[in-house]
Amino acid sequence: MDRITLRDVLAHGRHGADPGERDRPQPLRVDLALDLDLARAAESDDLADTVNYAEIHAAIVRTIEETSFALLERLAAEVLARIMHDARIVRAELTIAKPRLLDGATPSVTLVRER
Repeated sequence: MDRITLRDVLAHGRHGADPGERDRPQPLRVDLALDLDLARAAESDDLADTVNYAEIHAAIVRTIEETSFALLERLAAEVLARIMHDARIVRAELTIAKPRLLDGATPSVTLVRER
C-alpha cells in the first residue's frame, strides 16, 4: 500500500469545550496520512489517477473554518468523513492538535478510518 501525507496543515477555527474557546478562532494543526494504491499514478503521471492533495488540504481548512464543535474528536471525524468520500482511499489517519494550549503543551487527537 502506498501513502500520501500532509503535515502541519494550519487552520483557524472555533472549537473547544472550555468556556471562551469558541469565542474567537484559534490555531489548529493537522497531520494526515492516506493509504491507497498509487501504482497507476506512478505510471501515468496524471493527476486524475491520484488523490489531489491540494483539494484535500482545502477540504481540511474549510472544515475547520466553517464548523464549530466542542471536541477535537468530533472535528476529526467530520474531516475524515469528507475525505473518505474518495473510494480510492483505503485508510486515513488524521491528527488534530491545539498548539501550546496548556501552558505550552499541545493536546492532540488521532482518529483512523479504514474501508
